Amino acid sequence: MEKLYYSYEMFKEDTQNLVNLCRDFEADTFLSIARGGLTLSHLMAQALNQRNLYIINSVSYDRKTQKDTHDLFNIPNLDGAKKVLIIDDIVDSGKTMKLIVELLEKMYPNIEFKLATLFYKNTALVKPDFYIKKADCWIEFFWEVDIK
Repeated sequence: MEKLYYSYEMFKEDTQNLVNLCRDFEADTFLSIARGGLTLSHLMAQALNQRNLYIINSVSYDRKTQKDTHDLFNIPNLDGAKKVLIIDDIVDSGKTMKLIVELLEKMYPNIEFKLATLFYKNTALVKPDFYIKKADCWIEFFWEVDIK
């Protein structure tokens, strides 16, 4: 399988571009998908001075292998939010993201949800509202491979 090493320098530039794309949405809340979205959502929250940053846990991979099940837990209370930006590093198959969005829209029908990612694959079930690059190979993010 072809791999792309995604460095901190690439991440920094792409995060700034994603911040610029998302700025006009004026989200009042950020929702980070743990673990992949944590680094990205932290920087985006800093850049956009957003203190309403929540985390939802999703487990659909065991290292590089996609599992048959998708575990969602630690779903935050989003009462009072009007516009929520869901942030993750990549939409790969889109199965997990589809489940997350459907669950949140059912729980909070009056909230507008939008999705922001660095990468997405054309074959995904969900296309992000905001993204930087399309992926056609395995992405090795610096935060996954540089620290062991």
